[in-house]
Amino acid sequence: MKFTAKKTDEANAVVTATIQADAIAKSLDKIAKQAAKTMDVQGFRKGKVPVSVIKQRYGAKMQEDAQSETLRDIYAQALAKLKIDNSNIVGEPAVVKFDKKEDGSIDVELKISSKPEIDLGDYKALLPEIKTKKVTVKEVDARIDEMASSQAPLQKIKRKRAVKDGDYAIIDFEGFKDGESFAGGKAEGHSLQIGSNSFIPGFEDQVIGMKYEEEKEINVTFPKEYQSEDLAGAEVMFKVKLHEIQEKGTPVIDDDFAKKILTDEKEATVDMLKTKVKEQIKSEKTNSYYNDELKPAYLEALVKALDFAVPQSILEQELNHTLNNEIKGMKEEEIKKLQKDSKKVEEMRAKAEPQAKESVKATFIIDALAKKEKIEVTDQEVTQTIYYEAMMTGQDGKTIMKQYEEAGYMPAIKMSMMEQKVVNKLLDEKAGK
Repeated sequence: MKFTAKKTDEANAVVTATIQADAIAKSLDKIAKQAAKTMDVQGFRKGKVPVSVIKQRYGAKMQEDAQSETLRDIYAQALAKLKIDNSNIVGEPAVVKFDKKEDGSIDVELKISSKPEIDLGDYKALLPEIKTKKVTVKEVDARIDEMASSQAPLQKIKRKRAVKDGDYAIIDFEGFKDGESFAGGKAEGHSLQIGSNSFIPGFEDQVIGMKYEEEKEINVTFPKEYQSEDLAGAEVMFKVKLHEIQEKGTPVIDDDFAKKILTDEKEATVDMLKTKVKEQIKSEKTNSYYNDELKPAYLEALVKALDFAVPQSILEQELNHTLNNEIKGMKEEEIKKLQKDSKKVEEMRAKAEPQAKESVKATFIIDALAKKEKIEVTDQEVTQTIYYEAMMTGQDGKTIMKQYEEAGYMPAIKMSMMEQKVVNKLLDEKAGK
């Protein structure tokens, strides 16, 4: 068998080979003999099926298996010759050529990608300057006022008037579609905060202006993306009756309020609450500063400073992902033009390649930094993060987890968490934390 394997750069290699017909025949014989020992074929005892019968009945499939086996042999030989450990391979080897010739031989070309070796150099010297985030008294007071307002009890308004924005309307309602009531569309004594946008768009706006004991028909349209297929995009009518209007009472900020908020502190005071809130706001500002400014600046500096080859297979995946997202946002007419003109797709691909390459470089740099700093993200941490975020948005953790797994998002989520962890550690060290 003719065989060559050479690296095109530190992360990519090309393998060419000519598989002789007799090599495929030998592989086919081997597969057929193994199958003859285990296959059940009517008219023959198990283990006694002639190889010729096996070949006759399953020849086409076994021919494919024989070709696949010879490809695997070529791949194994290539890794040995190129001195690439299998654990460093990224993606699947791409078969870019598989030409069957008249004499039964096959010309093959494979492309192999492996993890690049990255010399990080003095990576800490590239960390950006860090400014300490300050918190004003005004910001602390505003946050505490907001907390107190949310804790303040609802009170019936002192004088009867019409509903206005910000009120809490106590209503009965029942929804009808095509004159028939629908499941989940009825409630009594429901407290609805006007302006919260918690109901179907347009519903709360039509409650504004209603008076005590007034009954009204409200017409709205469910969003097209509504979770119930029967109601998605449907025009419905609600019969609504207003019983009462409530508003938030005047919030009281004292030591008792501080004790309600700081449940872990037995002797909580307003001053202690202010200190805790100040720390919280500072932490929020710092995290936002890290994520929005410092982390992108640091990764950009690393990508520019570190020169290494990227695995072509990963670059192709990133490019395909970028182009698919771009095409999804196009109008139907634009997509039709692309389908007719392949050159335009190639132009889009060429335009997107520099950014895609930077994105792939950043991914491998983060991986190298994590190993250098001995930082890991466990599967349990990923699961906990997904469940927590689902809980915070009122969604079911198991459902979201399944959706992410089926969509293949888990590796990207894990890498994002790794990026957050390693960059934050380096920035915290520079900030002297």
